[in-house]
Amino acid sequence: MIKIIEPRFSQEEKEIVLEILNSGHITRGKWTNLFQEEFADYIGVKHLFTLCSGTVALFIALKALEVEDRYVVVPAMSFMATIDAVYLAGGIPVVVDVDDYYTMDTNQLEDAVKKYNPKVVLPVHLYGQPADMDAILWLSHRYGFYVLEDAAQAHGAEWKDKRVGSLGHLSAFSFYASKNLPMGEGGAIATNDDKIANSIKKWIDFGDHPAFNLRITEFQAGIGYVQLKKLEENNKKRREIAQKYKQHLNGGFVNPEEREEAYHVYHLYTLRHPNRDQIVAYLKERGIDARVYYPYLLHQLRGAEHLPAPRAERFKKEVFSIPVHPYLTEEDINTIIESLLASIGLAPHPLY
Repeated sequence: MIKIIEPRFSQEEKEIVLEILNSGHITRGKWTNLFQEEFADYIGVKHLFTLCSGTVALFIALKALEVEDRYVVVPAMSFMATIDAVYLAGGIPVVVDVDDYYTMDTNQLEDAVKKYNPKVVLPVHLYGQPADMDAILWLSHRYGFYVLEDAAQAHGAEWKDKRVGSLGHLSAFSFYASKNLPMGEGGAIATNDDKIANSIKKWIDFGDHPAFNLRITEFQAGIGYVQLKKLEENNKKRREIAQKYKQHLNGGFVNPEEREEAYHVYHLYTLRHPNRDQIVAYLKERGIDARVYYPYLLHQLRGAEHLPAPRAERFKKEVFSIPVHPYLTEEDINTIIESLLASIGLAPHPLY
């Protein structure tokens, strides 16, 4: 099986894990501090807080912004944690459509802002593609809402030469095993705002305010520290594989496009085709781990308030993702291309 997700770890990670075991200092130690410092510097933020998952990062970020009984705008396409965190934090989600890049439709966002007066807008950099942050931040300045970036799938992605996670008022990351920066489980909140940072601290540091223990272990932090050093090269490999897919699959499928002035990191390579279900079944029969991300829309999944979402409705029926991780071999890539073309009755390009 050619896996859609395949995290790999080197001798360096193994040595760090063994060092931590031998030290007996398995939580709240040097590796957690080091990872927080290095990842904050990498993104370009003043404050970074590691937590036990990306879902928890969204939840605490929303609690810090005090969204209880206030509207929070989210896009129709994302993993369910995006909307679940809003409910868990006491907010009221409002779902808007996506654009052709699978990120929040900023034209419809303004309609939602005028109608609901949200406290927070939560753009998702889905599949590794940055949302249109210029438009979202312009609307934020005009209407006065907070921008919380969901960057769970976008480690290293850039918008106009700035890394996602540093663009809004704050951001949430995930370090789940499937991510471009995996540590098994884990998450983080990033911000440049001192006041927001203090609000986050009161929820995760025991003291004057009731708080949660949501820490990662030293093992996760040590693994994340090494994986961060590999991130740029691995993202570059993902982009190279994506370019090869686009070159050979154009015409038979709708390939993902990179937004102008954005740097897409291809957490997932997501194609569209009207015969999606048959194609996915065909690929699986041939040992290719193709999957559908996601077979639901957030407002349908949770019965949330929403604006019309015709693009997302269509995309939901057509999207599927193929392996694009940096450990694919040339043989793997060729097999995937050949199988995709065969699934719709096409032969490889003569120069292939």
